[in-house]
Parts: sequence; structure tokens; C-alpha cells
Amino acid sequence: MSGKPRLHYVNARGRMEPIRWLLAAAGVEFEEAFLETKDDLKKLQTNGDLLFQQVPMVEIDGMKMVQTRAILNYIAGKYNLYGKDLKERALIDMYVEGLADLNELISSNFFQPADKKEEHLATVMDKAATRYFPVYEKVLKGHGQDFLVGNKLSRADVQLLEIILLVEESKPDILAKFPLLQSFKAKTSNIPNIKKFLQPGSQRKQPIQEKDIPRLMQIFH
Repeated sequence: MSGKPRLHYVNARGRMEPIRWLLAAAGVEFEEAFLETKDDLKKLQTNGDLLFQQVPMVEIDGMKMVQTRAILNYIAGKYNLYGKDLKERALIDMYVEGLADLNELISSNFFQPADKKEEHLATVMDKAATRYFPVYEKVLKGHGQDFLVGNKLSRADVQLLEIILLVEESKPDILAKFPLLQSFKAKTSNIPNIKKFLQPGSQRKQPIQEKDIPRLMQIFH
């Protein structure tokens, strides 16, 4: 077995994508074992590899870690992306949890009835523009630094960039009224490890397509 983290999930973004982003930002190479069928998931469950019978699961440092937040916390701590003290970590946690809430709202659009999708997405975009992004613009304006916490790259910055790009897929002009977030996006996108992850052919996953949803649902249900 190689020393690289091994990620067990479907070949889609989902709950594994923030983990892929964070490992990439840390410059960590990783392997992926994709679940292609329901039997693939059952095999992990039967083998006792999934503490709560669900993925994502990441094999790292001799552990088989589950629960997305726990995995992200571990990676952030291991690779010095989690602030220098408890107060910085608390700020990072708050910013990350806000981003996780927005991510959940966006993800939930896939499961809306066809005739409700457009209306639901418009509501989510409105919340992004009025509830969530103003917070991060205000934080950057408040301290005048390039990064959200401690003037140093943290998991909060990585996940903010991920969410900005995710929202822009649905609403390309979402940052029109947020000049500091525009600058933040440009700078963080050019950090070498992140720039590499944003190139075609990387392990970053593309947006899920409608035609893929039944296949993915079949694995998990």
C-alpha cells in the first residue's frame, strides 16, 4: 500500500470534493477508489471499513476516516491549514460552517422536482449574494489582508474559493458587487498547488449532470 491517502467515493463531487480540494491545496497526492455499483459500497460496509456505514471514507496515516468534517479537520491540522491558535481555529470553523451551509443549499437543488429547480436555484443564488458572500467581503475589508484568517492560507480560504467557483457555474456575475472577493479569487486561484488543481485533467470533478443522478442514487439507495 502506498503512502498516499486513498479516497473512497463515487466519481462525482458530492461530500468528497472539499476533501479533494484541501488535499490538493496542501500539495498532497492522493488516490481514488470509485464506487461504481451498490455492491462496491456493500463490500466496504461488510468489511467493517465504514464506521457509520457511509462514505466518504479516506484511508490516511493508518486510519480509515469517515465523516466529512472530521476528515477535513484532520487534513487541515496535519498540513498547517488550521490557524496558529484556538482563536484562529474558531474563526476558520465559523467561516467554513457558513460555506458548508451554502454548499448544502446548492447541492439540494439536484433533488428538487423538475418544475421547482429554477425557482429553488434562484433562491439559493439570492442567499449567496445577500447572506453569505457579504460576510466574507466584510471579513477581508475588516483586516485588509489577502486571506480570511491570520494573513495565511487556511482551509477557510480553500473552501471559499471552491464555493465561489461553484456558485459562478450557475451565476457567473455573482461577485459583481464584491471587489475584495474578486481579488481574493484571482490571488488564491494562482497559488501553485491550487492553480494546478484547477487545470484540466486534475482530480477536480466536473459538475454533476442530470443523467448521472439515477446512477448515483442507485449506489446509495
